[in-house]
Amino acid sequence: MTTAPHLAQDGVLIGLSAVVMALKEGEAAALLIHGEGGEAPALPFGPFDPSAHRTFELALRDFVEAQTGLPLGYVEQLYTFGDAGRDLPRAEMGAGARRVVSIGYLALARRAEAPERPDARWTRLIDCFPWEDWRKGRPSLIDDRIAPALRAWAGGNTTARARVDALFALSGLRWNEERVLDRYELLYEAGLVPEAARDHGRSAAEPLPGLALASDHRRILATGLGRLRAKLKYRPVLFDLMGDRFTLSELQRAAEAVAGLKLHKQNFRRGVERAGMVEPTGTLSNATRGRPAELFRQTGADAVGHAPGLSLPAAR
Repeated sequence: MTTAPHLAQDGVLIGLSAVVMALKEGEAAALLIHGEGGEAPALPFGPFDPSAHRTFELALRDFVEAQTGLPLGYVEQLYTFGDAGRDLPRAEMGAGARRVVSIGYLALARRAEAPERPDARWTRLIDCFPWEDWRKGRPSLIDDRIAPALRAWAGGNTTARARVDALFALSGLRWNEERVLDRYELLYEAGLVPEAARDHGRSAAEPLPGLALASDHRRILATGLGRLRAKLKYRPVLFDLMGDRFTLSELQRAAEAVAGLKLHKQNFRRGVERAGMVEPTGTLSNATRGRPAELFRQTGADAVGHAPGLSLPAAR
């Protein structure tokens, strides 16, 4: 990349942010780096060095493993985050750096292995976005705090009110689990998350529950979760979070943990089996209570290279 030295000279650095997700104790979790002295947690983040790395992805894999001891499996590029005015407590990586262009990546791990570094920890996604968990029904947080605060913020602006209703399933509208980033950005715009007060030099009022992250890393994390939820429906990415063998109940719980939805058991199983995504192994699991459950494995792509996603039939 021949332009990198010029960019660095102009005070622009290319950073790489990793949204590393896995299932930990039945919950979708992200790997975060926790600093000392009350510093906000951050995603694994590092600079791209064109003299040391041939590609962005190789650089990402190297520094994530160096920071956490965790080798990455599935990786895909998310988005380039280059807004001026980003708060940069973690991202400013050089003297005189004025701006960091951060390229976000989504990475999946089959096991939430304990990181080698003590400051790297798995954190439940619902701890960062508690309003995104609908597995036990509509979160009371939405009606008790989010909806009143957002409607007060929107006032008589019909466009803003329609945006509030659409994103948080108000006025009888349907919840769209994929719009994680849109919801977080609306809460930020309305000043309801602590990052908004921090970035604008204001004292925080009563921010909503949810773990605040360094810089714009919660925005990047929201992008990763929204992307993964969308991909569940057209690519078999859920299997990149599973072990080699699993019960259908374990597969459903994994899908629910990622999507934040309670799924209809029989319809989910019929959809998985009809699509030919799994096959029985001929062995039983002893990890379940009561009757042992049959273990399955992923079949992979079909003969013409198709690898379907999952049907997500929500329970009513």
